[in-house]
Amino acid sequence: MELTLKNKLLRIRIFLTMNSLTLIGMINRRIQCRLTHYLVVLTFFVIQASTAQEIAILKYGGGGDWYSNPTALPNLIEFCNESIGTRISPKPATVETGSEDLFSYPYVHMTGHGNVFFSASEAQNLRAYLMSGGFLHIDDNYGMEPYLRRELKKVFPEKELEELGKDHPIFSQKFTFTDGLPKIHEHDGKRPQALAIIEEGRLLVLFTFESDLGDGWEDPSVHNDPEDVRRKALEMGANIINYAFIK
Repeated sequence: MELTLKNKLLRIRIFLTMNSLTLIGMINRRIQCRLTHYLVVLTFFVIQASTAQEIAILKYGGGGDWYSNPTALPNLIEFCNESIGTRISPKPATVETGSEDLFSYPYVHMTGHGNVFFSASEAQNLRAYLMSGGFLHIDDNYGMEPYLRRELKKVFPEKELEELGKDHPIFSQKFTFTDGLPKIHEHDGKRPQALAIIEEGRLLVLFTFESDLGDGWEDPSVHNDPEDVRRKALEMGANIINYAFIK
């Protein structure tokens, strides 16, 4: 059966990403990463120009509830489409960490409460996706932080999570947050933190910790958050989506 344009581009992108040393030869690693990134970003634009924008929820292993907050992402999508002019498909996709379909989404969301596990091949696939233009937003729903730190070391053994300053552009995309990441849901009385893995100034991974944005995105009846708190969560989420789409 003949491949669609989207699948052709997807296979070309994966081939270039996973085999760049063979294709490009013995050149500086930084140049290699830049070339691969530009090729993948170009295919993202081609795909998005011909189809509706799509985002996905990451289905990971380890037993954690990757499926928690089921109304959160659909509500955020609706808010973004109404307030910042996106045209994201109303129903988010579900994508597994080791799947080649991961490369089809400019923004992937990850959440949960407990254990996280990436196999070696899943970690390699996730790294390739992120280094070639993808964006992973992890929102701790409470309890996943120690497991996540352990597994991210499989993906980026050479990198550490860095806290973003209040002046980072992600806090002033479409909505301004002068104090940085807002506090949405209380757990341990700790301050909210926006932690990131960064490559040459570009956010690859954003980990929103002790904020619980997803609780604020859920239907109002789920957590009974005040309207102003829920609005802050949706506006911060819209900033993240906007950043991921234009980075």
